Amino acid sequence: MHVLVGRFELHIPYSRSLKEKRMIVKSLRGRIREKFEVSCSEVAMHDLHQRSVIGVSAVGPDRVPLESLFEHISSFVEANLDGELLTNDFEILDFAEEAR
Repeated sequence: MHVLVGRFELHIPYSRSLKEKRMIVKSLRGRIREKFEVSCSEVAMHDLHQRSVIGVSAVGPDRVPLESLFEHISSFVEANLDGELLTNDFEILDFAEEAR
């Protein structure tokens, strides 16, 4: 079993308040969840109105499809964000299956 943990740092220059940022981030999170069937949440920079960090996670049997999934999510975020994707990175955790 493999677990993808991804992180996207966003700059939202047109946001003038925390309320506006939350609406933008909530919309993006929902679209990511719906399109890619992954877990997605704002994980940092909650109190800054022009910055956000979104985390995603997914589970799969192989590494390669998870790496591809992250690349597709990255492209989606860049294309659908009314702002700038500053950084993105991911890690894939490997869990050995227990013998029965």
